[in-house]
Amino acid sequence: MSTITINGKYIAIAHGLFAYSAFLSALVIGCYLHYHKIVKNSSFGYPDEWFPSVSAAIGDRYPERSIFQILIAVTSGPRFLLLLLNFLKCYNPQKSNKLCYFTIISGVIRTFTCGGWVYITSTDDHDWHDIFMISYIVLTIPWTIGISKLSSGRAKTGRILTGSSFFLTLIPLVYWFIQHKVHVRPGAYSIYAYFEWALILLDVGFDCWSILDFQDLEISIGGSGLNVTKKVTKSSNKSDKPQKLVVEDDFSLFEFVINVVNSFILWSILTSLFLCVWYFPLWHMGISGYEASIVVLFLAPLFILVPFLHKGMAKFPFITRTLSVISGIGAYKVHEPEYKLLAVSIGSFFSILSFTNELSALVKNNDHKRLYSYSVAFMTGLLLSSIIKFGYYSNNPIWAVMHKPNGGHNEIGIFIGLVSSFLTPATTFKPKNQNQLQGGSMVLSILGFGGIFFCLFAYLTDSSILIFWNWSGFPVTGPTPITGALPHFASIAFGILFSISNKRWIISTIGFQIVGLLAAVSLVLFEDWNGFIGSCVWSFYLSSIFPLVVFTTVPFHSVIFSLSFFVCIILCLASVWIVAYAFVPGGFLLRERTDIMVGLSYLFSVLGVWNYKLILKKSKVVKFDIGKIWSKTLIVLTILLSLSTAFLFSRHFENREIKPFEHHKRSKSFNAGIWCVHFGIDNDMWSSHDRMRDLINDAELDIIGLLETDTERLIGGNRDFTQKIAEDLKMYVDYGPGPNKHTWGAALLSKFPIIKSQHFLLPSPVGELAPAILATLDIYGEFVDVVVFHSGQEEDVEDRRLQSLALQDIMGSSSRPMVLLSYLVTKPLEGNYFTYSSEKSRMHDIDSTDWDRWCEYIMFRDLKKVAYARISRSTITDTELQVGKFKLLDGNYEDDFLYDNNFIDEKDVPEDLRMPGKFKGRGIRGHKYHVFKKPRYFQLSP
Repeated sequence: MSTITINGKYIAIAHGLFAYSAFLSALVIGCYLHYHKIVKNSSFGYPDEWFPSVSAAIGDRYPERSIFQILIAVTSGPRFLLLLLNFLKCYNPQKSNKLCYFTIISGVIRTFTCGGWVYITSTDDHDWHDIFMISYIVLTIPWTIGISKLSSGRAKTGRILTGSSFFLTLIPLVYWFIQHKVHVRPGAYSIYAYFEWALILLDVGFDCWSILDFQDLEISIGGSGLNVTKKVTKSSNKSDKPQKLVVEDDFSLFEFVINVVNSFILWSILTSLFLCVWYFPLWHMGISGYEASIVVLFLAPLFILVPFLHKGMAKFPFITRTLSVISGIGAYKVHEPEYKLLAVSIGSFFSILSFTNELSALVKNNDHKRLYSYSVAFMTGLLLSSIIKFGYYSNNPIWAVMHKPNGGHNEIGIFIGLVSSFLTPATTFKPKNQNQLQGGSMVLSILGFGGIFFCLFAYLTDSSILIFWNWSGFPVTGPTPITGALPHFASIAFGILFSISNKRWIISTIGFQIVGLLAAVSLVLFEDWNGFIGSCVWSFYLSSIFPLVVFTTVPFHSVIFSLSFFVCIILCLASVWIVAYAFVPGGFLLRERTDIMVGLSYLFSVLGVWNYKLILKKSKVVKFDIGKIWSKTLIVLTILLSLSTAFLFSRHFENREIKPFEHHKRSKSFNAGIWCVHFGIDNDMWSSHDRMRDLINDAELDIIGLLETDTERLIGGNRDFTQKIAEDLKMYVDYGPGPNKHTWGAALLSKFPIIKSQHFLLPSPVGELAPAILATLDIYGEFVDVVVFHSGQEEDVEDRRLQSLALQDIMGSSSRPMVLLSYLVTKPLEGNYFTYSSEKSRMHDIDSTDWDRWCEYIMFRDLKKVAYARISRSTITDTELQVGKFKLLDGNYEDDFLYDNNFIDEKDVPEDLRMPGKFKGRGIRGHKYHVFKKPRYFQLSP
């Protein structure tokens, strides 16, 4: 009879795969089919609660409950085999085995209690479900401690970290359960659910360490029954066999952390460069010439081609690092925009020079251990940069456009950057090694490295970028910048760890590249959770292949870096061309072709991986052993993920009760405004989010449409200033069409619940795309539609005509009261004005006597207009803020009375219906009522 032999690690792999599949499939299917039902608990429902508990996901609904229980049943086989193999692995006939017996017995009983709370759900019998659950957690203590103590090597380290994390997670779990059950706090159960799911991931992850433990066990099934034996590894002294390159166990955690900080500084400076460059074409409405400053990315690596400079910078790396910090972060001290851009450009030059010089030095030394840890640290620094931005509402606090008045911490950044610069390890050149890597293609190396660097820059420098690619509006059926951040960070972290431990799998398995392709396709084709899952896989894919692509530079040394960054620059410009096509030469070639950009990103990344494979075919190096690098990288990543969790708490669990201004509520009125905010950069090149927030608050706006808001792209700094404004002012926010929709952006912020919203791209055959949001708000119990709209530019007359007709149809199709907050690019009482305000749209201008408007208009229907004002913007932007005050109709009104301009004096208006007085006269902080010098009030009753 034939014998079947399998490696023991596959038992642990099967156990982890089935267990994770059971829980995650229930979560995904439950959210897809019954989201609002499974997030609801005894006290609150959506939107106060937004994430389901484990019990709700696995036990409350069909079919997810059935799928979960089937997969858990399948898991039982590997589970009992895992217990058996753990016993055989830990049993030592020469020593006392009391601990071994006690641990395995605990594990067996624990497995049966698991079946208890899995198959008896809280819906079936809440008491028995809790009894089995508590018993399971109690038995986890001896199981975790016993197996950890009996383990050895990397598996023991991993189990100690995982087990410790499991029990530490119980502390916030209990805290948030008390907040939910005792204090009845909205949102507390969703946070409790986060920790509950974390326990599941850690619990299964603890047993996944058996993959390392069981690698030397062979299970044979044949005529003699079931046999478990230790695998004997045969050695060979044949010289023609490939040699192993070992990542040595002297991996320095200190050096790794310094490289992480240096990477964080580089990404902070580099992202601020593009943001500062963007200031100038905004004012020129086209190519300004200042865009040429990004050529520093190409020029910097050229200097390492000079031998004495290359060796000097390698020996004294603190010089270029210090110059990058002083110039790039210290640029916030420069107040003239042109000189600030110059300073940031110099900082970017030295950052890229430091990065490429250090890489090149490691390449020439053939120091693969440090080269690999350096590339992993570089990715970790990118993750740190993104996490810091998450904590600061998508702004980097050490950017040159930040300073103390708008939340900057530049001095801290300079201090940390300088300390890290002086501690950066030097590299002394060694004689050439005979076993240097060879082969591969220089062209593929250039395309691969340039492409992957662009991918990191464009897609991973902020956690909100790809979330807004998937954003479709209200009701929320996908992630938000808060709820989607942690999965995004975790995807990058797991990708980094995967790159260390699964290099051969990445390069040898075509399935992995297909996974990357499917993720890229999902970014383009899908929205909400489907698209977001793709974005997480995309983030995982990019972060896992980056260290391998770095190795493709090894055979070609420093010569490829300039050309790689030239490729990166071309891709960066192309990513701008797809939305700025109306203002740049040859823009029609890439108009709205995000699919091309994503496709090139993926293609170049695959070419980099393929090139790595070609190099290995010509070289003797075929494998890396992970040594200590994996565990110490895990420590750093665990700290970073903990930091991101802390940021989540600080952002989400502040007082978030959203309500209109109290005196507006008494009078059942609301203030609505329209403002074109120039991408959140003020006239002096400072990020203007806090100044915008203060003006919106001072104007007592319950609803505001913001235009030119799509800054989640390279030229906008990959940031979203609406997050800061909305969270500070306690408002709901609809970001509008995402960055992959090729508009300049339109956003809606509201103190009233947004019941639903739709995004539109209006006809634009020639010029820029015109975004629109149609949202239904619950205003004091009545549904009112609000439209936010940005028309195309002045030059494209036919575009604007077609857009006016499309918007007329959108407004006319609604039967509810409506407010239009818009940027129409037309003169009052001329041309397209009569399409927007027409019998079909049933919309009326708030003040048809205001003759000098050109862009911003407020129109309405089936509401009572109370007041209208124009507020100067100071130096925040180039466009004023227009505000209209409205009341819900509380009786029958004639159209002539509602829509005519029956002006009255302010003294005839009740105090709780008056506009804010702080803008009268000289105003406040440069903002005042202008044009009319005061608000215009309309007669309240016939």
